[in-house]
Amino acid sequence: MNSTLKLSVLCLAFTAFAALAADVGERRFIQDGMSEGQVLMKIGKPDSESEDSGGGAKIKEKTWVYFPAPGDSQTLTTLVPREGKVIRVTRTVSR
Repeated sequence: MNSTLKLSVLCLAFTAFAALAADVGERRFIQDGMSEGQVLMKIGKPDSESEDSGGGAKIKEKTWVYFPAPGDSQTLTTLVPREGKVIRVTRTVSR
């Protein structure tokens, strides 16, 4: 097996693992101080992402939004990671 094929298989396996690892029900357990990697492994990629440098500041603040979904069907979850760590978690009931 050539190295390109091995890398492709490894990437595919990681993607499949990440998809299986993501659990919508885990959103309520996300808390300040968690790393971005921990969040991605627990609940997957956000449905929406934005980044703000605050008028040219060197430290960029991100906003990750997870829309309501089966298993967490009435809650919009918003995370603010900065420098690789979650600094704010907001869960809003939406109807």
